[in-house]
Amino acid sequence: MGSGSQGVLLFKSSSTLVSLSPSLASTQLSRLGFSKSIATSKAYRMAATEASSSSSSSVSDGHGINPLDSSSASNGTAFSSSASSAIDFLSLCHRLKTTKRAGWVLRDVKDPESISDHMYRMGLMGLIMADVPGVNRDKCIKMAIVHDIAEAIVGDITPSDGIPKEEKSRREREALDHMCKLLGVDARAKEIGELWMEYEENSTPEAKIVKDFDKVEMILQALEYENGQRKDLDEFFKSTAGKFQTDLGKAWAAEIKSRRKKDDQLFNC
Repeated sequence: MGSGSQGVLLFKSSSTLVSLSPSLASTQLSRLGFSKSIATSKAYRMAATEASSSSSSSVSDGHGINPLDSSSASNGTAFSSSASSAIDFLSLCHRLKTTKRAGWVLRDVKDPESISDHMYRMGLMGLIMADVPGVNRDKCIKMAIVHDIAEAIVGDITPSDGIPKEEKSRREREALDHMCKLLGVDARAKEIGELWMEYEENSTPEAKIVKDFDKVEMILQALEYENGQRKDLDEFFKSTAGKFQTDLGKAWAAEIKSRRKKDDQLFNC
């Protein structure tokens, strides 16, 4: 799914991603259509400082996401620095609450869910899922609330945007790298980066379950919009058919589809 809304640090405008690097002057931003106030804002200056200082990190996990070491400063100083980094990060994540999921917007759904709405219910799925041998349930919950986090910067990119999959991945990885750097010297940055990459690569049992959660949540939401707004959103069910990887995902998807058939019968009465 995708959105045309703008951010503060990186912007998605049509099919172009604009990166606010230290070398991008305010006049350049003005030519791109962004206000001078954005280019000179505290958020921009902070982003530029973070970007220019990132080269001092001594360790990389091989994906462009720095696994930052623990700080050796005193507790008081560490908490102060940590608080500043945390609020910078959380302020950026605010866009997840305000950016609507583009698939619903493109189909004229009234009051469509936000990106964070989608991730929150996926987190609940991890919370209530049955125990599965070899699967870390807590990790599933964390992965669910991280998997779309880069969309706080790049927006919700959909196939209708005409952006190749490789380019979409590159933009999201660059955005995630920036978000991790915002957290400063914090092991949580490493954890977020690793969870996101694990999900993207579909490389573990937890990733496969959360990938299924992503599809399950989408078709459940589609069913709810069909019932509440009398819309035909069959394309979302067709797009996920045969693509569930786990027994849990298949069972939940089958239950949703069975309820859709019952609701169709009620509508036709």
